[in-house]
Amino acid sequence: MKPISRYPLPLAARVMLFVGLTIGLSFMLIGTLVLNAVEHHFSEQDASELVVMSSAVTNALENAGNQPDRLRAALSNAISGHHGVYFQVRNNNEEILYQTVGAESGLAQAGSILTPTDVIQPGNLQTWRDGTKTYRGVLSQLEVSGQNYTIISAIDMSFHLQFLQDFRQSLLIIMSLAGVITLLAAGYGVHQAHAPLRGLSAKMGDIQADKLHVRLDPSAIPSELKDLVTSFNHMIGRLEDSFTRLSHFSADIAHELRTPLTNLITQTQVGLGKARTLENYRELLYSNLEEQERLAKMVNDMLWLAKSDHGLLKPEQVPLNLTNEVNELFDFFEALAEERNIRLTLEGRAPMTMGDRAMLRRAISNLLSNAIRYTPPGKEVKVLLDNASHHEVSLSVQNPGPMIPAEYLSHLFDRFYRVEPSRVRQGEGAGLGLAIVRSIVEAHGGHVEATSVRDKTSFTFFLPVKS
Repeated sequence: MKPISRYPLPLAARVMLFVGLTIGLSFMLIGTLVLNAVEHHFSEQDASELVVMSSAVTNALENAGNQPDRLRAALSNAISGHHGVYFQVRNNNEEILYQTVGAESGLAQAGSILTPTDVIQPGNLQTWRDGTKTYRGVLSQLEVSGQNYTIISAIDMSFHLQFLQDFRQSLLIIMSLAGVITLLAAGYGVHQAHAPLRGLSAKMGDIQADKLHVRLDPSAIPSELKDLVTSFNHMIGRLEDSFTRLSHFSADIAHELRTPLTNLITQTQVGLGKARTLENYRELLYSNLEEQERLAKMVNDMLWLAKSDHGLLKPEQVPLNLTNEVNELFDFFEALAEERNIRLTLEGRAPMTMGDRAMLRRAISNLLSNAIRYTPPGKEVKVLLDNASHHEVSLSVQNPGPMIPAEYLSHLFDRFYRVEPSRVRQGEGAGLGLAIVRSIVEAHGGHVEATSVRDKTSFTFFLPVKS
């Protein structure tokens, strides 16, 4: 079954979605609060009106006494001047003593559904519907001159409800327009905010292989993008450095291969130029074999480095005593050192480490071979072992000789790198020995460094201590 492709949501769409949700929720909250405030205001207003009505009806009952005619007249004038309000007065026998015009329909069922209330306040008001109208009112019981009365007071809420409906529609329209305008403004703001990104994208798109020296200016962009530009500049810097190294590497390969191939061709052409003796042909073949072995060693070293770069070489981790390894290598290099009148000495001790014996011996051999090659006769090559830290051991190979300028030190472990052209053919190396050392040490989780002071140059590698 073909997997479903997922496309990342554009940044602008994400921002607009977030802004839209925020605006919608905010407006819903604001609208709800405003409508509740208005309804509460109407409730307080109705409560005040009902308090006035109840007070007027109470006064009428107290002033009229037990005379029905005076009571009816007093009650009929109790709420004169009030509109949309109704009340009904009943005696102990639930007989209606008086009710305002219109109360007969709106308050007919109120007596059976309302709960008596002692204090009239917004929280005690009750609402009910009768036909198409909605009422809000209270039922209170009163004792006047030994007579108990039930008073039902109510207000027609039609005006309030109509106002709330119109207000709700107006609020919805206003908030919708405000939301649309805010979203349009936010969309324009996001578009403008992305302008520096579009500019950066255009500048990045102009960088080609022949313009790797170009860098973006962090001071000309918003602060939020400075880290991005800095990282991009670092990336371009690394690419430029790698591209330059690769170009030099290709040129170095061609140069290193051309010399032995030229020697082979020239010697072969000279040998075939005329008839030679058997001894001459033998010498020619030995000379060609020497160049071929050199070519084979160079190809093998390059192949080894290529495998190491791609992680195809996995060191075998076994406990190693570097002191024993160095002493065994001293035995191997003893003849070469004596031939050049050079002393080999070992100083210091180091704790056990883990590593591939063959690979690390190759790395130490390369350092010793390199040191012996550049050490003047009668001098000393010194190997120092040390406990560099709680978790690292160090092995340093020091040899006397001319000081290497500091600007060259960081390139000594590059492939085919030589400090000066005069040293190119000084020895039999092809310029890959130190690169192999770094590759081996890094494969073991360590690192290398080179230092050079007056009359002394040191190559040191650091390895993790056996845990």
